[in-house]
Formats: sequence, C-alpha cells, structure tokens
Amino acid sequence: MNILVLNAGSSSLKYQVIEMPAKHVKCVGLVERIGMDDAIFNHDKDGEEYHETLPILNHKIGLQKIADALLDEKLGVINNVEEIEAVGHRVVHGGNKFGKTVIVTEDVKNNIKDLFDLAPLHNPANLTGIEIAETIFTKAKQIAIFDTSFHQTMPKEAYQYAIPNTYLEKHHIRAYGFHGTSHKYVSEKAIDFLNKKSSNIISIHLGNGCSVSAIKDGKSIENSLGLGPMNGLIMGTRCGDIDQSVIFFLMKKLGKSLEEVNNLLQKQSGMLGLTGFSDLREITENAAAGNKECQNGLDLAGYRIRKYIGSYSAILNGLDAIIFTAGIGENSAEMRRLACKELDFLGIELDEEKNKVRSKEIREIQTQNSKVKILVIPTNEEIEIAKQSYQLLK
Repeated sequence: MNILVLNAGSSSLKYQVIEMPAKHVKCVGLVERIGMDDAIFNHDKDGEEYHETLPILNHKIGLQKIADALLDEKLGVINNVEEIEAVGHRVVHGGNKFGKTVIVTEDVKNNIKDLFDLAPLHNPANLTGIEIAETIFTKAKQIAIFDTSFHQTMPKEAYQYAIPNTYLEKHHIRAYGFHGTSHKYVSEKAIDFLNKKSSNIISIHLGNGCSVSAIKDGKSIENSLGLGPMNGLIMGTRCGDIDQSVIFFLMKKLGKSLEEVNNLLQKQSGMLGLTGFSDLREITENAAAGNKECQNGLDLAGYRIRKYIGSYSAILNGLDAIIFTAGIGENSAEMRRLACKELDFLGIELDEEKNKVRSKEIREIQTQNSKVKILVIPTNEEIEIAKQSYQLLK
C-alpha cells in the first residue's frame, strides 16, 4: 500500500510516500515559505536531491507541485495518482472528540474546524491540507492522525485545571497535550533500545514548537502543552508558560485587544521576542558572536527545559532516560548542553564530546557514570502516521 504522509504547517508542506507494511520510504520532500515568491521546494528520491526556488502562493499550489513531482518521469515514484491508496494527515488538535486515528468524513472536518481557536497556527493548515488532498488524490482514503491522541492516557490530576468543575464537564476545558505522534514514536524506540518495558522516560521534543512528556511504561502521563499548543517550554514564536496576570495587564493597562494579545503570545514571543530571531541556528551563531540577547534567549530556554525535567522526574518517581528529538533536539548540541546543565543530582551527566557528534542513528550522549541515559533519537512522525494509517485500513 502506497501511503502519502502529509504534514501541513502554516507556511510549509512536509511529505513522504511510504510503502506499507514494509515501511519503505520512496521519497521525501518539503515545501517551505508558502505564500512567498521565493518559496523552496525540496524533493529527495533514493538519495538524489532536487531543489527549486519558485513562487508558491498558497497550499493548493504547493500540493499540486508535490503531486507533479510524484508523477514526474525522473523524480516520480508513481505512474498515476490512483496509486496513492491513502493520505495520512497530521492534525494537531483532536480535542475530546478524537482519541484515535480516523478516516476523514465531513463530520471529522467540521470537528477539526471547531478546534481552530485552540490550535490557530496548525488546525487551519491541517484542514487545508486535507481539503486540497481530496481534490487531487480522489481515490485515496484521507486519514487524520491527531497529536493529542497519545496523551489520552494522562490521569485526571494531570489534565484537569483548578477552575470550577463545570468548565471541564460542559466545555471540555482541560490539558490535552501535543506532539503525541513524535513522543509515541521516540519513546517506543527508546523502550526497545533500553530493552526495558517497565520504564520512566522524559521525551523532549524541540523544534519551532516544543513540548516535554513524562512517559511511564510506554504511556503518556503528562505533557507540557495544555488546552492549546502554546504553554510549557519557550518556542520559536510562542511564549510558553506565562502568568495569566500578564494577559490582563496587557489588555487593561496597555489597551491591547484580545486579538492583539493572542497574536503577541502566539506569533511575536518566544525566541523571536527575546532575540529577534526564531531560527535557533541564527540565535546560536549570534550568541557565539557576542549577542547578549541571543545568549539570554538560549539561557532562558535551557532553564525552562531543566525545570520540566526536574518536575517530571518527581511525577515519574524515578528516571531511566531522557530523549532529545525533533529539529533542535536532534541537531543543537548547545541546547542539549543547556538542558542538561547542573542536573547531576538527578544522575544526569552529559558527555560534552559525545554531545557534539552528529548522527542520524539513536545515540547515547551521557557520561559513563551517568545514572540516567541521555538519548538523541531522530523522530519520524511520518513513519508513525503511515503505520497508524495502514493499521486502520488493513
């Protein structure tokens, strides 16, 4: 079965064609900077890379570009669009409606739309990806895989907020957790690697969006993101944890509207607000060159991660391993160093030389004396999405 895995972001489209159940990746690609005249199209088939800069003004044009590449005589991996039997879509927020992977129906799309306010940077783009894919891959089953599903095992003390019970009971206001597809994939890899079914693991997903999960015996019991994917760690443009009083101050004292405050906290804060950059590579380079704001941003981000490692170690009542994953987690030695700084009381000791090594394989980066394994595990949400899509249809 050929499954096209589609991860639609606000300005990007990541894709892979994966043959299941062999998990054979036929091609990998990415459309970046959607909405710009200088958008970037990247396509990799069997290690042969193709890059193009061109105007891609919306997601429909981007997905048509992907379809054209899949059919191309040189770049392609299919002869016609009907060879794609399923399209697996990453959807960030499933609310209380979706605890598992589902085939997309009109009702499913309406429910995804109802959750726009809770994931305004993601669910609209995710739904756009679904609607456009339906017009191009007309014979394929459209399947939605939700980031929140993995965290349905969180206990009530982890997901309920201390507000009147009626808000949970009638309005389903609670913590849902996110990046579940990634946390599930890497934690399962870690359990296999450790050869321990009974395990206490902290999974740290660091990308433009960031989250930490406490995972006990393979099940999520806590995640740093809540009702929407904005709190917890400091992210590329999102503020992470903030005192609610700040919101009231911004509105009452500074006269900002609700929309302005939401835009500030979602799109103008985080590392962008602290440093002027949202890309950690630029922040790290500028910090090394003496930019104090960039160094401060790194220090704050590292501090926040350490804070969560400490609290989740307590929740788990022990710790076997911590995992670093996603773009920053896998590639930034500096952020891993800051995240593990002065945690020796927990038995976490980073080996500086091992930390500098780059690899696409699972690797340990702790010292010989460290009681806790420090693992770098490349995430593969696409394989996880393909696996769940195949299991639903087979």
